Amino acid sequence: MNRIFYIFSRCTASLMIAGVLLSACSQYSTRPGAISFHNLSARYNAYFMAQQDLLNAEYDVQKAYKENYNQLLPLLLPMDSVLFRPVKAKLEDAVRKASIVAEKHQNSKWLDNSYLILGKARLYMGQWADGLEALRYIYANGKDEGDKNDALILLMRAYITRKDYSNALGVAEYLSQQPLDKSSTRDFYLTKAYLHQQSGEYLTSVAILEETFPLLGKSPETARIHFAAAQMYDQLGQYALANRHYKAVSKNRAGYDLNFYASMNSLQNQVVLSPEKDLNEVGFSKMLNDRKNDDLKDKIYFTMGLLAEHRKQIPEALGYLQKSAAASKGTNPQQKAYTYLQLARINYERLEKFNAAKSYYDSALALMPETAPEYRLVADRKMALDEFVSKYEVVAREDSLQKLAGMNPAALDNYIDTYMEAQEKARQEEEEKARKEAEAAQALNPQSNPSPLLGPNERRWELYDPALVNQGKIDFKRIWGNRALEDDWRRSKRQMRALASGNPAAAADSLTMEQEEPENKSLVKGTPAWQEMHDRLKQDIPLTAETMAESQGRKENALYQLGKIYRFDLQEPQRSIASFERLLADYPGTTYKEELYYLLYLTYPDNDAAKNTYKDRLLKEYPNSTYARLVTKPGSAGPEGASSQLKEYEAAYSLYSQGNYTKALEDIEANLPAYKGGPLEDKFALLRVFLIGKVRGKDAYSQAIAEFISLYPDSIYLPRLKEMQELNSLSMGKR
Repeated sequence: MNRIFYIFSRCTASLMIAGVLLSACSQYSTRPGAISFHNLSARYNAYFMAQQDLLNAEYDVQKAYKENYNQLLPLLLPMDSVLFRPVKAKLEDAVRKASIVAEKHQNSKWLDNSYLILGKARLYMGQWADGLEALRYIYANGKDEGDKNDALILLMRAYITRKDYSNALGVAEYLSQQPLDKSSTRDFYLTKAYLHQQSGEYLTSVAILEETFPLLGKSPETARIHFAAAQMYDQLGQYALANRHYKAVSKNRAGYDLNFYASMNSLQNQVVLSPEKDLNEVGFSKMLNDRKNDDLKDKIYFTMGLLAEHRKQIPEALGYLQKSAAASKGTNPQQKAYTYLQLARINYERLEKFNAAKSYYDSALALMPETAPEYRLVADRKMALDEFVSKYEVVAREDSLQKLAGMNPAALDNYIDTYMEAQEKARQEEEEKARKEAEAAQALNPQSNPSPLLGPNERRWELYDPALVNQGKIDFKRIWGNRALEDDWRRSKRQMRALASGNPAAAADSLTMEQEEPENKSLVKGTPAWQEMHDRLKQDIPLTAETMAESQGRKENALYQLGKIYRFDLQEPQRSIASFERLLADYPGTTYKEELYYLLYLTYPDNDAAKNTYKDRLLKEYPNSTYARLVTKPGSAGPEGASSQLKEYEAAYSLYSQGNYTKALEDIEANLPAYKGGPLEDKFALLRVFLIGKVRGKDAYSQAIAEFISLYPDSIYLPRLKEMQELNSLSMGKR
């Protein structure tokens, strides 16, 4: 009995000791031993493994990330859930392991670090609410000031990713007042520079980076940051400073591609800084012959094209750019898109070949990803040019027809006959040339010596037989003539401009008659076929008062539309002014005169005397018009007037087009009282409605529409707002 009691007493004592030990190691205990145990257990188990999972995920994404060196490189890797989707399993492992510290090691000093991993991983996966909550928890409850600062730096980066620049700037202001260690200072400077880079404040961004570089060691990431800094200096026109950073790229263990693009960009800057530089010293031929550059030949040709254009060698520039487009491979579609953009710009700005420019914009848009910063601008330019080219062709065609109509009948008939003779002669010459080419090809590969792979009665496929290919060309040219490779090539109305060009031979080379009888191999003057073609060419010329009035009306309307496209879509005020003034000169009695005076008043700069000239004309000729009231309305004159407000509106709309909705809304709401009574007040209010829908959600959007309808009952935009209100109600009902 005593033995049993002894054993029972020992067991009870052991259980009590074990309970004391367990309570001493509780995650809520403040005893030094318990804290040491949980610190050790958290750091070398859950926290360590979570950290490794996160680092491995970041490394894999960074390794797979494809840089587009034609765009401004972001200073920090984007927090894009699509980008991190391939490593989602590793991120989920990091979240699960970091959560163990929060669940089982509450008194560990690694709790804040684990929440930091948890927050970053969730942000990478696109779980913004949970990620931001974890970072805010560290700031509110963290025990280590360094961890709290690191959480705020990461929170700042998350705000930048969401384009919430005002909140990011608020966090930055707070952090700038905190004592930071070297590592946190480096991360803070980089994130602050990233904030100003993404908001377009390049001067501030590079100023911060200059303070950051001494804190960075030599690494591929440092080389990348030098490249991004150089790009921003390029944007600021500081080419010498840009080249200093381009040269620093090679000193920081950069990869081959980054080194190559840094060298190309530096070379472009050298030519700008030293126009007399001999390009033969550059060694482009050596670069093109280097097998390591096989995938980069498009960039080499692109650089050669830019340098040639800078020297005003436009034909050479076009040749190099076309070689760049031809050399682009499927592995680098972005470069081909930028090559097409450059070709479009040269054709539009320097050569005024608007059809070619439109085609190149189409090609660029097809290759450019929608996420590219230029995509929206290119899409808008392409849409504007679609409309522009159609109006431009109307003006050119009607000009040509009216010029022909001004000739006396005998001269006009002789002119058409001369054009037809030149065209027929050109067709015959082309046919003879094609026949000789076919005979030469047949001599090199005679059909009398068939391939031994073919049977005695078998025929070689046409596309493998040069003789048959050339014969096909002859037949096509005999039937259709020497057609230019362009859209709508069968439209006979294109001949009218050629007739009025004054160069029938050139016209015959680019435009041909559409023959309805392909069997007719040639046209002979004096035959019925000749007369039929003569009459067909003549029928579109406005030879009667009625057809001339119709032609003048088409030209007048097209000039008016061209001016507006220049002004509002293409943002070219000088060309807009030229188009409007030509319309006033050619059509003094135009029905658009009242609006033209107003548009010219808005378009001319404030310091130009013509601005007041058109204002005076508007007030004198149309004193009671709406446009007259707009230019005399309180707040509409002087620097606070319509012109100034229009510039402010365009600035706000530019932010809206770039997706910077928060900044645009802040600017409009801050300045809305200043627009009161101005000519564009309701226009600003309309843009505010759109922005509220983007920033504040459906309910605020509905309220903003109702406020607009109440405040601006006479606005010309009221029907549109009511339509938007109806659509919004339908959308809410469906939800």
